[in-house]
Amino acid sequence: MKKYIIMSYVLTTLMVLCSSCDDFLNQEPISNGSVTGFYKTQADIEQGVAGAYNSLQSYKQYGANFIFFMEVRSDNTYTESITTSGGIYGDFDLFRTTSTNSILDLTWAGCYEGIQRCNIVLGNIDNVVMDETLRKQYKGEMLFIRALTYFNLVRIWGDVPLVIKEVKDPFEAFAFTRTPSTEVYQQIVTDLNDAAGLLSDKVEKARTGAITVGAANALLGKVYLTLKDYQKAENVLKKVIDSKVYNLLDNYGDVFNVLNKNSIESIFEIQYNKDVTDQGSRFANIFAPKGSTEVTGGVGTSLGDNTPTEDLYGKYEDGDLRKDISIGRISDGRLYCKKFVVAPVLPNQSDANFIVLRYADVLLMYVEALNENNYKTDGDAFLYLNKIRERAGLKAYTSEELPNQEMFRGAVWNERRFELAFENHRWFDLLRTGKAVEIMNASTDGEFTVESYQLIYPIPQSQIDAAPDKMMQNDRY
Repeated sequence: MKKYIIMSYVLTTLMVLCSSCDDFLNQEPISNGSVTGFYKTQADIEQGVAGAYNSLQSYKQYGANFIFFMEVRSDNTYTESITTSGGIYGDFDLFRTTSTNSILDLTWAGCYEGIQRCNIVLGNIDNVVMDETLRKQYKGEMLFIRALTYFNLVRIWGDVPLVIKEVKDPFEAFAFTRTPSTEVYQQIVTDLNDAAGLLSDKVEKARTGAITVGAANALLGKVYLTLKDYQKAENVLKKVIDSKVYNLLDNYGDVFNVLNKNSIESIFEIQYNKDVTDQGSRFANIFAPKGSTEVTGGVGTSLGDNTPTEDLYGKYEDGDLRKDISIGRISDGRLYCKKFVVAPVLPNQSDANFIVLRYADVLLMYVEALNENNYKTDGDAFLYLNKIRERAGLKAYTSEELPNQEMFRGAVWNERRFELAFENHRWFDLLRTGKAVEIMNASTDGEFTVESYQLIYPIPQSQIDAAPDKMMQNDRY
């Protein structure tokens, strides 16, 4: 019997509603229910909005899977056991991921489930009697989540189906083909510009962690940087800086302290709550060295994924305060990713959020755009780059050390690696800078060779099988 799973719309329409719980952004999706006739009140819309946030929180996206796509794939980390679960995780590390890898399928489905949830809210919100300020805010949040999700999809798979309206009939899904990435990026830019015009600078305390205009502009700056539109990137990132809403914390370690969630440096982070069943984060159990108990206190299984490479560990400058905050070492000598790790109260139930966008990233993107537009020996590019370095306990760069655009460019790219390690930026930074093949081949010690076609992943085979006349596979997969 043929499985109707393309883009997972059957499941999505059944899972879009959310049950109530204490934290607006920590609500769980109802597994059964009909969308038809549901969206009648402001409370209904709020549950739908919470469902869209929940899609980002899921293990299919930021809760687990993205780590393999965005960090384990890079020279930053690896998975300790390449044979776990039949090698589905190790294959990301060794560049041998095939179209039948179940992680590809789950992540694809998870992303499109989230997009469907956004589309449902956007398609119904204007028909509901509700507070107008909240209506604008919720619209902006849904546009941001849809844009963020497509930004991840297009960087992972290249051309992907672009769906910006609710799919009400599962069979509609079979009409969709892969949209050229240029068009997907156009929609991402449109969504983020629209979102920026709708969102507030700040949200009330009851909705801590909700998306703001700063998040929309920060993400838009990252999109423009990816597209190498450096002037637009510079302009929109300057808006974030000039807003004065955000700042660097004095202590790098405070950025990741669970007592400091959603700090003045945080622009957007995925919310987790150890006190709500199934709403805690998995990072401690995923990152702790395989079979160890020191990091988790013996609670749950330690998997040894996202393990920092010795190459990364050895390349921090002497005195860099970020090294011991980012990377831990247990008593048997094994390294582990220390960021986002708080001992769980139950297996896979910890209190650590995951930071998607923060002010340090904005500053580094801004100085990169400034340099690409016009290298200057004195100016904001040096000023902001050195703010990052000085917080890390390192000496400031001078124009004598970085006397031209090329050397400054290399310094910024290098700084991003250490400042943002394990925050799901490294693989995409390698792609964006055109360094992925060169750097990865230098990091493999000749064990395998990375080729350019592997810079994007294979389309899940389930999607090809469901509509072989519509869904074409990426080259050489």
